[in-house]
Parts: sequence; structure tokens; C-alpha cells
Amino acid sequence: MTTKIIIVDDEEGARESLSNIIDLFFLEAKVIAKADNIEAAYRKIQTYMPDLVLLDIEMPFGSGFDLLNKFDKIDFDIIFITAYDHYALKAIKYAALDYLLKPVDIDELRQAITKHREKPREEEERQKSYDTLMGSLQQEQTNGNGASKKVGLPDGGGLTFVNLDEIIRCESEGNYTNIFLNTGKKILVAKTMGEYEEQFKGQNFFRIHRSHLINVNHLKKFVKGSSSNYVLMSDGSKADVSRRKKSEFVEYLSGI
Repeated sequence: MTTKIIIVDDEEGARESLSNIIDLFFLEAKVIAKADNIEAAYRKIQTYMPDLVLLDIEMPFGSGFDLLNKFDKIDFDIIFITAYDHYALKAIKYAALDYLLKPVDIDELRQAITKHREKPREEEERQKSYDTLMGSLQQEQTNGNGASKKVGLPDGGGLTFVNLDEIIRCESEGNYTNIFLNTGKKILVAKTMGEYEEQFKGQNFFRIHRSHLINVNHLKKFVKGSSSNYVLMSDGSKADVSRRKKSEFVEYLSGI
């Protein structure tokens, strides 16, 4: 089945470049329309009913997020495309959605389109992702209102959405990460520890060891010893603090 794509970008060169790449390298995908602003994009999405929208974030007279707010129900997948690596990308990561940075790399675009073709999101899962995205964006824009951010954890069967304050710690398992929640549940996620370290940056998480990323809000005790250092968490679990990270961790704690 051919994947129907709409490209939304205010730069003509960017639209044509993406369209040419798709025409040349993706026999299983077809660009059915292009738009240079959110009003035109809204009309074309309603008319052509795409499977996938390649959506620029920064545009005159409204952002890509403003476009999404126009829909009561989002029944298409999205790959965000942007030249700016700022707070919006953090919100996109929280919602476990795809994005590409400009200039778009052909291999990265191929991987993103292939992922959407091979594992399309269920309607409920898609809507939860976009609701999480909009909630995260709103919290960023208002500089926080005391509400906890949510993150979507890809668990193999879809996405499990949890509040960040539910996460006690993360533990590396090769290219996977175990997420330990305050409910006693453990979720194995097909993402590396480094990805979560970057995603949770600025949210009171600290990587104390190559295998351990902790939520400092759940820290109960930091034990310093002559031969080893470790932390005790709110669920009674124990995690080692590496010698390399000890000084940095002590400095971090002193600033809380």
C-alpha cells in the first residue's frame, strides 16, 4: 500500500527537496500535496486525507503546533521537521513522536517513513501522543504550573504514558532501558540510557553511573564509603554511584 504524504513547510526549497527525495528513493510513498502555511495545510489535509504529514515547526503566521490545534481528531501520523533544536523538541520526545532536523538526512528520513509504514499507530495511541505533546508544550510556554509532565514509554505493545514524578530510576540493559515506577511496575523500553538522560535533562534526573539514571525527587539517602558509593531510593532499591560521577553528584545535590 502506498503511503500518502503531505509536506508542510513555508520554504519552497525545503518542500521541493523533500518531495524530490521521496520521489527518487521511496517507491512505496507518494507526495499528494504541499502547503506553505497552516491554513492551506489544514484545507489540504481535510481534502486529501494523508497517512503521513511532514510538518515544519517554525512558520510565519502560525507554527506546526497551531495547525494540529485546528483538528478535533488527528487521524494521520506526523514527522516534525525543524531547523531549531530548542524546547519544542523536548516536548516532541516526551510524546514519543518523530522529528528530523534540517537539512534532512536521506537515511534518517527513510528510517522515519519506514517506521510509520511498518508500525502505524492505533487511533487511541496516536491521540494520546498528541495530547501529551500539547500538554508538554503548554507547560513549557507557561514556565510550569506545578503539573507533572508526562512521557510516553514505547513498551513493544504501544505506548505507556506515565508522569515523570512516577519514575524512580532507570537502569541500562544494553540497548534497552528498564524504567522503575513508584507503583512497583517495571517497564522495559527499546531506547538507550543516553536517550533518556538527554530527554529528562532539566527535570531533576541525574546519571550517577553508566547504568543508572535516578529521579532525585525519589532519593532517600546517599551513602559515601571508602570503597563504594551508592544511593537508596524511595522504593528501597539501591544503585551504585561511580567514582567518576561522585564529585559532580555531590555538587549537584548541594545546589538543590
